[in-house]
Amino acid sequence: MEASARSFISYPEDSDFPIQNLPYGVFYRNSDATKKPTIGVAIGDQVLDLAVIAQAGLFDGPAIKDHAINVFAQGTLNGFMALGKAAWSEARKTIARLLSADEARLRDDADLRAAALVAQSDVTMLLPANIGDYTDFYSSREHATNVGIMFRGKDNALQPNWLHLPVGYHGRSSSIMPSGTPVRRPLGQTKGPDDAAPSFTPCRLLDFELEMGLFVGPGNALGDRVPIDDAENHMFGVVLLNDWSARDIQAWEYVPLGPFTAKNFISTISPWVVTLEALEPFRVQSPKQDEPKPLPYLQDENSKAGYDIQLEVALKSPKASAPQVISRSNFKYMYWTMKQQLVHHTVTGCNLRPGDLLGSGTISGPTPDSYGSLLEITWRGSKPLTLETGEERKFLLDGDSLTLSGYCQGEGYRVGFGPCVGTILPHN
Repeated sequence: MEASARSFISYPEDSDFPIQNLPYGVFYRNSDATKKPTIGVAIGDQVLDLAVIAQAGLFDGPAIKDHAINVFAQGTLNGFMALGKAAWSEARKTIARLLSADEARLRDDADLRAAALVAQSDVTMLLPANIGDYTDFYSSREHATNVGIMFRGKDNALQPNWLHLPVGYHGRSSSIMPSGTPVRRPLGQTKGPDDAAPSFTPCRLLDFELEMGLFVGPGNALGDRVPIDDAENHMFGVVLLNDWSARDIQAWEYVPLGPFTAKNFISTISPWVVTLEALEPFRVQSPKQDEPKPLPYLQDENSKAGYDIQLEVALKSPKASAPQVISRSNFKYMYWTMKQQLVHHTVTGCNLRPGDLLGSGTISGPTPDSYGSLLEITWRGSKPLTLETGEERKFLLDGDSLTLSGYCQGEGYRVGFGPCVGTILPHN
């Protein structure tokens, strides 16, 4: 979409949701006693109800017209995700045209506008999809190196397999929650290095992880692999993801099978799914992978497989009057790309399904102010973070609120994700 495109809906230049974005989400109107979920698109501070637009017969493209009433009346995006790129593109073109400053159909129809547009302040956002499966990767070279140095030393920072494949683990989809859901401090088994035996305690080393999550579109059949040049046909859109982590629980339990309860208590995502089509102008060169080269199935002829998404993490303690930015990073730093993650996930013939979520792994940059976790920012607690209130943080305390945010900067507009927020509550 042209940078000069404008909507009849007014919004400031730094709005996350200009007409160049048009992210999808699921919401219910606060005035609706039944809390019926429906699908919408964010535009400025408004939501366009796509069920109303579909009922009005305004989705008329050949790939979407026979499906619009059904998929946009559902309470999740799974059905729309399954339709594929042709339908997504047609829907986006129709929505952009209807919201354009030059198009009278919605702009000048007062009744349709009143039915289809609702203020974001008058809705409650829900999870955008029924997330059947969730896989989290470990794809930032900077993050993996930092963690390796902390626990194994500089000479053995990266594990032998790390530069050859996107490392990942299967997480828990049932505890993925939308922005604003409180984060209850978990309890679990911990064992310090000098303890004779483990104990059952509240987590003392509660951390955030700055990530992004990819929603899968059309799936693949069991036994079929997705080749690298077909991967984007299976990629619907992206959200912010906070993979909350209980570091002390993780340290005791992760051998030999990796994280378990240290990461299954909650993960938070932003509710608006930004499509790859909206991110297309912000493609950038991904990091070189030539020492060693990946195996052929992971080699991508399109070197611009990264995305220039500026990311921030802000922490607000109970004593603070406003959040304080504690990290500024960028999605372009990721060594393994979303395409490579999806391809490797299916290399054995594993079947992905619409609405599956693939977490990027912690996004850390090359400098301490771009690290994507407190584990790194405080270097395992050895360098406490001093807040503007004078307080110190090694890890998160009860009452702390974390906000992830991100956007791509265009010429006179930005494509943003909205906030991804969680506040720490005491353990039960």
